[in-house]
Amino acid sequence: MKKALITGANKSIGYQTAIQLLQNGYFVFLGSRNRENGRKAEEKLKNEGFANVEAIQLDVTDDESVKAARSEIGEKTDVLDVLINNAGINGGMPQAALEASIDQFRQVFETNVYGVVRVTQAFIDLLRKSSQPRIVNLSSSGCSLTLHCDPTWKYYTHKAAVYPASKAALNMYTINLAYELKDTSFKVNAVCPGFVATDFNGHNGTGTVQEAGNRVVKYAMLGEDGPTGKFISEEYNPETGECPW
Repeated sequence: MKKALITGANKSIGYQTAIQLLQNGYFVFLGSRNRENGRKAEEKLKNEGFANVEAIQLDVTDDESVKAARSEIGEKTDVLDVLINNAGINGGMPQAALEASIDQFRQVFETNVYGVVRVTQAFIDLLRKSSQPRIVNLSSSGCSLTLHCDPTWKYYTHKAAVYPASKAALNMYTINLAYELKDTSFKVNAVCPGFVATDFNGHNGTGTVQEAGNRVVKYAMLGEDGPTGKFISEEYNPETGECPW
């Protein structure tokens, strides 16, 4: 049975992604910053008939928490097949370039960038033992430098200095990670789940968590001929899935 770790999996997109992986026969570790919230999510899934799930306390901004999660999961399995770096924050609004504080930038980057690096590096040894390791970093088409320079893009006026910058940095990390692993069986991609209605955006999105989970799981379960080192937004480009950097 393949095993997956999802950060920020106790609710919203992470939770729905867990459901879909469980439906596909995976064992899922639910990473949750708050242990009790993680346990509630685990209990809910088990009540729905999913036995192969376990909550893990995992705060991506805390070195000791990540180390403890790695130790705990390492006691349960020698192999991790999928890592989905889902945990993220938007940093609150407004995010004007001339007014956003350094603390605001620091807080968002701590979760959205440094947290991904911290977790990826902690679990890379277990991932290397998989025959088909997959890493999915949740990104956003709203961080595309190309699109934000295009006045014809429908979201051109939706500017924010902090959150998109963090995801653009994450994209660059994804590129480098995929390059370093290019001669292996790894598939590493940045995937935009779409403009999804969750508490992350005050439920103002147009998509559903089910649609988002499907997009993420697709790249978590890529076959050997699947892409790597790509920026994917099926909402932006339904035909090829690729989004301009």
